[in-house]
Amino acid sequence: MKRPSGRAADQLRNVRLTRNYTKHAEGSVLVEFGDTKVICTVSVENGVPRFLKGQGQGWVTAEYGMLPRATGERNQREASRGKQGGRTLEIQRLIGRSLRAALDLRKLGEYTLYIDCDVIQADGGTRTASITGATVALVDALRAMKKRGVLKQDPLKQMIAAVSVGMYQGEPVLDLDYLEDSAAETDLNVVMTNQGGFIEVQGTAEGAPFTPDEFNAMLALAQQGISRLFELQQQALAD
Repeated sequence: MKRPSGRAADQLRNVRLTRNYTKHAEGSVLVEFGDTKVICTVSVENGVPRFLKGQGQGWVTAEYGMLPRATGERNQREASRGKQGGRTLEIQRLIGRSLRAALDLRKLGEYTLYIDCDVIQADGGTRTASITGATVALVDALRAMKKRGVLKQDPLKQMIAAVSVGMYQGEPVLDLDYLEDSAAETDLNVVMTNQGGFIEVQGTAEGAPFTPDEFNAMLALAQQGISRLFELQQQALAD
């Protein structure tokens, strides 16, 4: 089995996390997984949704979108169609769930953190790149809040990262690009904490059903890749 990119089965694409990518947001990161590029921003707003008012805790919510020419052919903006597609809604809910797991929302106080993930170039793995990059932007946003003196305690519980794995030509491979993703027999997205816990595992057999042994092999590969992503997050935050 030879991967289209020439990578080894357990090799991530080149991953880059560029902090402070935009001027105005409290946290912003350009995350690159190979040719997939996503701008992740975190905005802080005083107040929480109505269902949380008076409870003394904060909230994290996410929006995800893809620019019209992020892919090989131009896609119509969802705003011009008047509604978001099912895939977009699914991904932004996943990002929101994942980032909420990073925080103790009671220590956040009554603030809302808006996570915006905008795909400027797509080559597979946009949701996992978004989660990995948005976590770094989230840490920067919390640092900005501390500098303003609005946080009494540190709400960060753990770091979050995500990666895709799959069965490609009968073998488990890490971090699928578009060519692999579109031809994979199985596609798995894994979201984890740096304490070793799983937040979400999304798996679909596109061809033949995958076996328990294949599932375990993919999961082990994901754990290995995410461990490396946590190292890259820490390196970026230390700069």
